[in-house]
Amino acid sequence: MYASAFVLGFHGCDEIVGEKILAGKDHLKASDNKYDWLGEGIYFWENSPSRALHWANFIKDNPKLFKGKITKPFVIGAIIDLGLCLDLTEANSLAYVKSAYTSLSGMYKMIEVALPQNKKSGNRDEDLVLRHLDCAVINHVHDLREETELPAYDTVRGVFLEGEPLYEGGRIMEKTHIQVCVRHRRSIRGYFRPIPESA
Repeated sequence: MYASAFVLGFHGCDEIVGEKILAGKDHLKASDNKYDWLGEGIYFWENSPSRALHWANFIKDNPKLFKGKITKPFVIGAIIDLGLCLDLTEANSLAYVKSAYTSLSGMYKMIEVALPQNKKSGNRDEDLVLRHLDCAVINHVHDLREETELPAYDTVRGVFLEGEPLYEGGRIMEKTHIQVCVRHRRSIRGYFRPIPESA
């Protein structure tokens, strides 16, 4: 689908990296982990600088789980043009992803190899945050579009229901968020320094 508006995204990183980007001396790098749930790209928390900071602190506190290192957690904002967006809140996009799964599953069966599986990152992880299957399916969506000469998606956007219910019997989760995965740097129209939320 084509998005009708820009969105604000927030990315948690190390302060040195963030300041370099804000000074125009560098750009954010795409993540290509096999467990990135929206596939390969640059990840942003939509409209949530506090979640971006929380994530940067999590990386700092768990350095063995990540490639990159964060010494001083920092957040940068970005103005993102969603462009041609695989929006997982929209029916046609979901149908397209489902057909990509069918295609990928058939390929794995043909070569008699098991499909990747989503996995827990630890004993307390009920959200299966290591999204190996989801990553493979989304990346396959992009491969299929290239093979059939359809325009490439610029971004992928999805809601992630995460954490415990906010209250007993509820289905509103404490860490629910929207993430945007930017596949082409041109979709980032500018970076900015967010005003602290307490101000």
